[in-house]
Amino acid sequence: MIPYGRQSIDQADIDAVVEVLRSDWLTQGPSIERFEATMAARCEAGFGVAVCNATAALHIACLAAGLGEGDWLWTSPNTFLASANCGRYCGARVDFVDIDPLTWNLDAHALAAKLDTAEREGRLPKVVIAVAFSGQSCDMRAIRQLAQRYGFVVIEDASHAVGARYAGRPVGCGEYADMTVFSFHPVKIITTGEGGLVLTNRPELAERLRRLRSHGMTRDPAHMDEPSHGPWYYQQVELGFNYRITDIQAALGLSQLNRLDGFLARRRELAARYQTLLADLPLSLPTAQTQAESAWHLYVVRVQVQRLSISHREVFERLRAAGIGVNVHYIPVHLQPYYRDQGFGPGDFPQAEAYYGEAISLPLYPAMTDEQQDEVIGQLRRLLVDARDD
Repeated sequence: MIPYGRQSIDQADIDAVVEVLRSDWLTQGPSIERFEATMAARCEAGFGVAVCNATAALHIACLAAGLGEGDWLWTSPNTFLASANCGRYCGARVDFVDIDPLTWNLDAHALAAKLDTAEREGRLPKVVIAVAFSGQSCDMRAIRQLAQRYGFVVIEDASHAVGARYAGRPVGCGEYADMTVFSFHPVKIITTGEGGLVLTNRPELAERLRRLRSHGMTRDPAHMDEPSHGPWYYQQVELGFNYRITDIQAALGLSQLNRLDGFLARRRELAARYQTLLADLPLSLPTAQTQAESAWHLYVVRVQVQRLSISHREVFERLRAAGIGVNVHYIPVHLQPYYRDQGFGPGDFPQAEAYYGEAISLPLYPAMTDEQQDEVIGQLRRLLVDARDD
């Protein structure tokens, strides 16, 4: 089976982890601060706060943005559940903005129209989470302009987009988002095993993010309500969580960062081959914005089922049976039972629903060989040519 994605671990990664295992620090040691600083520098951001996973990062980013009971969070329906669930963790209400039919990202034009209506109805969002689907940013310049007009906080869920660029700058630089979240799950661009990180340029947000990841505790006398009892003293000044990452994970992340440019180059090379070698098939291929340079976490095609004698599901199942580990990203969040119970249903976001009925993620990862990719393309070509009905 050729998987849709997988981690790339080399001896340097193993050595970095072993070095920490032999050190005095396994949990809250110096590798974490080095990893945070290195990620921030790489992305031209002021501060990085590393946590145990990207869902935790989204949660504390929402809390740092002041999201709470009675507030609204808006995001894309074409994303993993965490991009919406983080709002519910804060007690907020969640709504969605349909996707652009070409980029499959949150549609900035649909967002503008929805904001105009929401302003008249008095239910503007406090937070908008713009998801960089597959590794490509949304139209972040337009979203930032809307944020300035309507007063919401922009969080970019860049879980797919470590190393991506937008408008000539690294994703995470903070020019268009108040906070940016990365994921380091094994199938993402780099991995820490599990892990996430929030980037921001605002020191007060970074300070609160650090506090929230560790039970709401502080050792800073400036934030205490009485003089310190001594060097051991800390206070819990708000309700926080145990969302800390470990030194072991951070060491792996630091090592992986040394190969980030190579990972990105190979992903882009494989994506370019797909774009060329699939161009004549009954597929809709990914469309890039001119100002966005994707990290290519995913390579998704849309099967033009109206031109075939077989269904989307049959294409998927036949590819799996042929040893091609395709996947689907994503089931629209608003169609999940939990969100249907919140009042959503079929027809609410037609572009996302149409996309779901056609989308298939093809294998893409740095260690994938040209021969493996040719096998994917060959199997897909044979299947679609035989099933062509136009």
